Amino acid sequence: MYTLMQVCRELDLAYQTLKFYCNEGLVPNVKRDKNNRRVFGERDVKWIRDLSCLKKCGMTIQEMKEYPALCLEDSIA
Repeated sequence: MYTLMQVCRELDLAYQTLKFYCNEGLVPNVKRDKNNRRVFGERDVKWIRDLSCLKKCGMTIQEMKEYPALCLEDSIA
C-alpha cells in the first residue's frame, strides 16, 4: 500500500491534484488506514497513472468522470 505522498512522488503528480481527483470521485473505492489517511494499492496507482494520461490528452474533468463508467460497462457485458 502507498500513501498519497508516495503516489505523488511515484507519478510526479502534485499533492493537490491527487487529492482533488480523490475528492471528485475519479479514483474509485479509495481505502483508508487506521488513521483515516488514504492508501492506494497497485491497481489504484495504475488507475491514477491512466487518469494523468487522460488529462494530458486534453480530457475535461467531466469526461474523466465518465471514463470509469465506460470501462466498467465493457467488463460487465
